[in-house]
Amino acid sequence: MTLVHVVGIGLDGADGLSHAVREIVEQATLLIGSDRHLSYFPDCPAQCLILGDLAKAVEEIRDRLSAGSGGIVVLVSGDPLFFGLGRLLVAQLPSAELTFHPHLSSVQLAFNRIKVPWQDARVISAHGRSLDELTQTLQQGIEKIAVLTDTQNTPEAIARLLLALDLPSTYQFWVCENLGGADERVRSFPCVGKQLMASLQEQDFASLNVVVLLRPSGSESRSKETASLPDIDALPMLGVPDRSFLSFSDRPGLMTKREVRILVLGELALQPGQIIWDIGAGTGSVSIEIARLFPSSRVYAIEKTAAGTMLIQQNCDRFQVENVISIHGSAPEALCNLPAPNRIFIGGSGGNLTEILNICNSHLTASGRLVLALATLEHLNEALGWLSRQQWDYQVLQVQLSRSVPVGSLTRFSPLNPVTILAANRSF
Repeated sequence: MTLVHVVGIGLDGADGLSHAVREIVEQATLLIGSDRHLSYFPDCPAQCLILGDLAKAVEEIRDRLSAGSGGIVVLVSGDPLFFGLGRLLVAQLPSAELTFHPHLSSVQLAFNRIKVPWQDARVISAHGRSLDELTQTLQQGIEKIAVLTDTQNTPEAIARLLLALDLPSTYQFWVCENLGGADERVRSFPCVGKQLMASLQEQDFASLNVVVLLRPSGSESRSKETASLPDIDALPMLGVPDRSFLSFSDRPGLMTKREVRILVLGELALQPGQIIWDIGAGTGSVSIEIARLFPSSRVYAIEKTAAGTMLIQQNCDRFQVENVISIHGSAPEALCNLPAPNRIFIGGSGGNLTEILNICNSHLTASGRLVLALATLEHLNEALGWLSRQQWDYQVLQVQLSRSVPVGSLTRFSPLNPVTILAANRSF
């Protein structure tokens, strides 16, 4: 017979337990739980131990097990084995002596309240932990995220982090409070810059809350309502924020980041009236920056995916540029009939880097310049080998950048993926 029962309980207290589980609690000889959990059973005859010092509670359970005593019940919130005390008990006590009686978890209740399937959600506990895992998850563009909060990592702190990351996608921001209780409250807040912060700062959230972040799906990572573009005249001419571009719904982070984009534009040494190839253009962010800076130039944005080609055109419409020509096709085949370029940027090669460089070699004008942004050592070695064989002059710039992000009341750096920028000219 099991000697220790670990009972999950919700804000509905004893009423939320099945008849069988209530009987287990009422027949306990030792009842362990928080003040709130113990208050649900004021008439229970068992000895009560307030769950404060976990080591002390485990030691008390061990002593009773050594004496062969049973009837031990530990009350915990929700599902004991879902970011709960159950993990500690399994590690510290014989598993044969443990039986778990889970209740609905707060995350399960949250997604059901907002009526969203959650089998593919990423659940992150920020309870007594840093927001590093949440930072990485947001940068990966995960569509559904649930965050278990605490008094430091509050909804407001999570919103500050979300906005500081300057993501190329946006999230619906939900705060679900006191789930399962009589004072339950589930609300959505506008995730639009300062408007989100202003809305959250006006609120006094219950300490028991879960934040749910939902990234809209579809052909764009942002809907027309949430992706409104600021006044064109108010945008900087150089270094347009990543969030201003529409991006891939399944790969929102697949974009040449603003800081790297600025360096690439500098390495291209652009002049007015040029022909530029942007190979592996993705969302068109580099092409559009060039087009805005040099309206007299023509930029050919070559992208092999239909979704990317569509995004390039949509972004051109958003930024009101007319000198970007979107080319749907794979390099090097798509390059053969284009006008000879003065500048070439390669942001993606689709595994055909050497073949693409051969075409660039035969088409680039005599005073032309080639710039590559490379994310892997293999592609860097391939490019350097090709440049050496062709006897081109080149310079290598290793870029390792970090952005500041809030950590509670403090600030730390969050690194971007390292990029190698390779700029080359023919030798004469």
